[in-house]
Amino acid sequence: MTGGVNGMALAVFALFFLLVTVMGFLAARWRKSGDGHTLDEWGLGGRSFGTWITWFLLGGDVYTAYTFVAVPAAIYAAGAAGFFAVPYTILVYPLIFTFLPRLWSVCHRHGYVTTADFARGRFGSKGLSLAVAFTGILATMPYIALQLVGIQAVLDVLGVGGGDNTNWFLRDLPLLIAFGVLAAYTYSSGLRAPAMIAFVKDTLIYVVIVVAIIYVPIKLGGFDHVFAQASEKYTAAGAGGLLPPAQGRWTYATLALGSAMAMFMYPHSITATLSSRSREVIRRSTTVMPLYTLMLGLLALLGFMAIAAGVKVTNGQLAIPQLFEDMFPSWFAGVAFAAIGIGALVPAAIMSIAAANLFTRNIYKDFIKPDATAEQETKVSKIVSLLVKVGALVFVLTMDKTVAINFQLLGGIWILQTFPALVGGLFTRWFHRWALLAGWAVGMVYGTLAAYGVASPTQGHFGGSSAAIPGIGRTGYIGLTAFVLNVAVTVALTFVLKAAKAPEGIDATAPGDYTADAAETEAASASPLRPGTSPAPNPS
Repeated sequence: MTGGVNGMALAVFALFFLLVTVMGFLAARWRKSGDGHTLDEWGLGGRSFGTWITWFLLGGDVYTAYTFVAVPAAIYAAGAAGFFAVPYTILVYPLIFTFLPRLWSVCHRHGYVTTADFARGRFGSKGLSLAVAFTGILATMPYIALQLVGIQAVLDVLGVGGGDNTNWFLRDLPLLIAFGVLAAYTYSSGLRAPAMIAFVKDTLIYVVIVVAIIYVPIKLGGFDHVFAQASEKYTAAGAGGLLPPAQGRWTYATLALGSAMAMFMYPHSITATLSSRSREVIRRSTTVMPLYTLMLGLLALLGFMAIAAGVKVTNGQLAIPQLFEDMFPSWFAGVAFAAIGIGALVPAAIMSIAAANLFTRNIYKDFIKPDATAEQETKVSKIVSLLVKVGALVFVLTMDKTVAINFQLLGGIWILQTFPALVGGLFTRWFHRWALLAGWAVGMVYGTLAAYGVASPTQGHFGGSSAAIPGIGRTGYIGLTAFVLNVAVTVALTFVLKAAKAPEGIDATAPGDYTADAAETEAASASPLRPGTSPAPNPS
């Protein structure tokens, strides 16, 4: 931070913040077509969004405030290893193109709101459903907290709230105001609020990145100078120049693959998916999603530019906001800060809604109040969405930011352990429900203990997400190792349980459910013999 309040940047930031606040509340009436007292309406926007709205919502999973701040910050601190986010977003889109349309179809046919709903219906297991819901909530909480960390980084560079010696309430007041606004319009408008605001968010992000990738290198003397300065810094630090050292390549590859597999296991990704109005919308949206990867690659280059610009910060998360303040005119720095700030509000809203839906449908309704009405479900979800955000806020205000970051890394390890039940379940029901539950437990325990044993220069535990891969002697992503163990246990126990003729539970889905589109679903709903409501054969 250069010192003092940047008045012009703050004014522009406040103007955009006010704009999206108004949009957030107006969204309650946008595209409203049914009873607002249902999770379909409040939590999924009436399942009515088209290609572009769905694309913007799914884009919120790629461009969060944390991504905007942390990806180039990782490159600023550690070099090209931070580019792992680019290949993993290249890998993820062909992957989701194969399974998201199937997930949309079966969820639309049966009225499923969460992935845990699908796990319960597919495998006839409330225990497996609870495990999926618990993992989703657990992994989402630190992710929401990191969105608030992104807003806080912007506020720190803007100079508002005072310094470390200021009264805690005054210091954190701007963040508390941002949190209050987010909580209010999410409660009022549900998923429609982030859907509407996503237009502003992504437009700002695209504008800022395009301007930055042209304007900043010109001011710094061109990309040759930028790369030369970055290479000099990494060489001096013993990091081997711009390319990552050979011993880090297994880590890079496994982290990219594991992150790609985990990305669309997060509840907020599925919430955005299920809000679309047809199977074809999902297919079209995922087809154009690689545009976000292009912009992510350009965004990552800002880490090199921060080095060339001589940005010096004690907290690496401030590097990019500080670069914007140093290099841009004050008014455009305000636009850039608004892009980051609004980039926190959209995903934080979707995440809190997704976590609330998991609690309501798969804990409250399944285990606490099975006879809950649709209106009661919605009311509980609204309250829980507030509590989730309060928990994230407390997390940010009371813990060191590196703790929040490491818990988010843990979140990726945890959520990956739901992959066999969710993606595997979309293509086969061969896995036994108890085997899936045991495999999930093994993956969760191994992943947590392995991450606990990782130390860093600043922390004795949970200092990273990579460790030695058993039996190989290479260092790799803990989440992927835990996933392999998860699958091995699941497959082995499935053979054992099938041989023992253990009860497998009732499959509430039918083969046609996995390829049905909206018109077919509506026709099935009108039929007195709706497909998929009784035990049915597995899809092939």
